[in-house]
Amino acid sequence: MGTLMEVRDLTTRFYTQEGTVYAVNGISYDLQEGETLGIVGESGSGKSVHALSMLGLIPSPPGKVEAGSVMFQGRDLLKLSNDELRLVRGAEIAMIFQDPMTSLNPVLTIGTQLTEGLKLHMGMNQTQADNRACELLDLVGIPEARHRLKDYPHQFSGGMRQRVMIAMGLSCNPKLLIADEPTTALDVTIQAQIIELVKLLKKELGMAIIWITHDLGVVAGLVDSINVMYGGHIVERGPIKQVFGDPRSAYTLGLLRSLPRMDRVGGGKLVQIEGSPPDMRILPAGDPFAPRNQYATERCFEEMPPLRQAPDSIEGHMVAAWYELPELLKKEKEGASNG
Repeated sequence: MGTLMEVRDLTTRFYTQEGTVYAVNGISYDLQEGETLGIVGESGSGKSVHALSMLGLIPSPPGKVEAGSVMFQGRDLLKLSNDELRLVRGAEIAMIFQDPMTSLNPVLTIGTQLTEGLKLHMGMNQTQADNRACELLDLVGIPEARHRLKDYPHQFSGGMRQRVMIAMGLSCNPKLLIADEPTTALDVTIQAQIIELVKLLKKELGMAIIWITHDLGVVAGLVDSINVMYGGHIVERGPIKQVFGDPRSAYTLGLLRSLPRMDRVGGGKLVQIEGSPPDMRILPAGDPFAPRNQYATERCFEEMPPLRQAPDSIEGHMVAAWYELPELLKKEKEGASNG
């Protein structure tokens, strides 16, 4: 399995009347062919902005990708022209957005919107595109597909609209599917159905997936690896089981402890992360999580730690921290026992 995409030092800013927003601050990671990568973090951590930056979808002004490279199959996406990117979007990289009602055009039929990309990217005629659209709707579990092609978005439920968006994303057999909070607006039952559908489609089609969410519970059974983002930085990265079972960033630990789960890290009651997310108009000298981190050292406030291999962990488990969390947790536990 080879590397599908290499992101290096991706940096995005928004220049507003209220000041410069430091949205994404030099993130780097690799995505392998067929890998499902989860990207998690609180709202404002840079999850969605980083994905939009890669595809040239940042509104300019006020946004601007200031630095970095995104190598996808030998090409730097950040150096492609708008016309070149349009040929990549939909055909090689597809994106599903959070609210399908705002992503689908309310005055065009589902069939029109499904076949548009097929004719543009696949060179199909109308009959071929209609047949392929029916196949896609069948694939994502929408009954009476040929009849539904004539319907408009408002005639579908929220879960069905999201299935249509997935069908559109898959229409040109992309090598990478980016899903940006695709189940947030849906109830829990429909969420579970969509997640199972994506897992099934990935198994059948073998594409890579980037799943962006603030819900760690969603990614637990879906992804292979995970990037935990905070303040526009990746603070922890690695295989999902390793990161969830042995978190090395205090922020990851805080997110896990705030989840209602039977095997909660550290046990005990739910713990909220004290404080508020950072003001992204202020670029701190050190770790942006330091003011909320009970384990922060003086160096955490002065210098942003690089993403490095986590000590005594498996290869590929990376963390950005100046402290050794397992040692601190061990001392904390011993102190509680002695007390």
